[in-house]
Amino acid sequence: MSVRVRFAPSPTGYLHIGAARSALFNWLYARKTGGTFLLRIEDTDVQRSTDESTRSILEGLAWLGLDYDEELVFQSANADKHRAAALSLVEAGRAYRDFTPKEERSDKNVKQEIAARARLASNEGTDHRANPFRDLPPEESNRRAEAGEPFAVRLKIAREGRSRFEDAVYGLQERDYSEIEDLVLLRSDSHPLYNLSVVCDDIEMRVTDVIRGQDHLTNTHKQILIYEALTASVPRFAHLPLILAPNKAKLSKRKHGEVVSLTTYRDRGFIPAAFRNFLALLGWSSEGEGQEIMSLAELTERFTLEGVHRSPAVFNFSDADPRQWTDQKALWMNAEYIRTLPLAELLPMVRAEFESAGLWRDEYETVRGEWFAKTVDLIRERFYTLKDFSGQGRAYFSDDFEFDSGADAKNLKKEPRLKELLPALGDRLEKLETFDAPSVEAELRAFSEEAGVKAGLLINASRTALTGQAVGPSMFEVFEAVGQTRSARRLRDAASRV
Repeated sequence: MSVRVRFAPSPTGYLHIGAARSALFNWLYARKTGGTFLLRIEDTDVQRSTDESTRSILEGLAWLGLDYDEELVFQSANADKHRAAALSLVEAGRAYRDFTPKEERSDKNVKQEIAARARLASNEGTDHRANPFRDLPPEESNRRAEAGEPFAVRLKIAREGRSRFEDAVYGLQERDYSEIEDLVLLRSDSHPLYNLSVVCDDIEMRVTDVIRGQDHLTNTHKQILIYEALTASVPRFAHLPLILAPNKAKLSKRKHGEVVSLTTYRDRGFIPAAFRNFLALLGWSSEGEGQEIMSLAELTERFTLEGVHRSPAVFNFSDADPRQWTDQKALWMNAEYIRTLPLAELLPMVRAEFESAGLWRDEYETVRGEWFAKTVDLIRERFYTLKDFSGQGRAYFSDDFEFDSGADAKNLKKEPRLKELLPALGDRLEKLETFDAPSVEAELRAFSEEAGVKAGLLINASRTALTGQAVGPSMFEVFEAVGQTRSARRLRDAASRV
């Protein structure tokens, strides 16, 4: 049977990077094995599920380049099938109706009730599965149900034995049946519970492999019991290590905010391929020489479940330091992609950034297209995100740019003579017949020698005058990129900053 995997997020907020990683691993496994990648939106939590969250999920997957193969499934559309499955188990004697009045047991507190009954069983040696309705004769159960008496449906769990499965990441997992409460499949309002819905949908979607977060590991024993009760084939399970915050707490939307949202990285100038590459290395590594920069094709070729780590991955960031707002490895990797991506692939991304920043001009695609491409290629070496093109690189494309205070102090304000030297240099450069990097360099060095100052003084001052920055590409190439007229004007204007 060919591999069929699914990504099944809940639309209750933005797409968490942990969920995005699960989607990526499922997609890679499907593509590696020639299998099928499915998408299911688990929207049964009506109060918390939103259309906006669903859009965020779909946009996030599209941004990462993760396409799904069959029609999108909404779990809520299958609720009737889930209810029918539960009732079929009642008819087969594998589940039973629990008529415990709701006022005596809150369905919202099923977990607390299970824990309390388990403690009671442990302390007093009683059977916590001793539900008075477990062995109710079918005739009486049917009669009470037909009379309209509310009931929940519970799966009958054997009193003796144990559940076991071989997890592809964590190995053999075992749990005694005595530790598992008779599972609630339907609440008394006939609402199907998570474990039932997931199993029913996975059966209908013919899922062969379930790849999901480690936090679902304990659910798996319960779900296997439901598979077996429905006489369905049990899929292979693989659980992924958690992603932890720097303090080793679980990375969460509620505690850590936007830093864990996939859309944050899209909106702050990350290249999709770079962030996808970074996500792949959170809890997984390929065999070989430890190569980290990998294309989607390389990730697909190298991906195996055996390469998934058992220990949690740590996502490093600092709320207190804006420069450490996200994991430094993510920023480093994005910078590597910006620096090495084929220019033809990078230019459309820069254009999109310029359009959002109000810097785009149609001439950059026509008469100044060659200049635009050459300038982007020149300045990308030191940039970390696409936002840097419209931020640090703004001076190349607009006269409306800011001066870095540190650059101002270091390169302009320390030497009073620059008040006269910079305008004079501007006049000299404006008269050049050929304005390119070699001719500008020759003229600047000749001028510095005549003025009796080091060329470095003028080079550093010119960099800040022309770009507002203290660092950047070769200064003489900067002159050429900014252009003769603008360079001369900015040198003269910078005298007022000395």
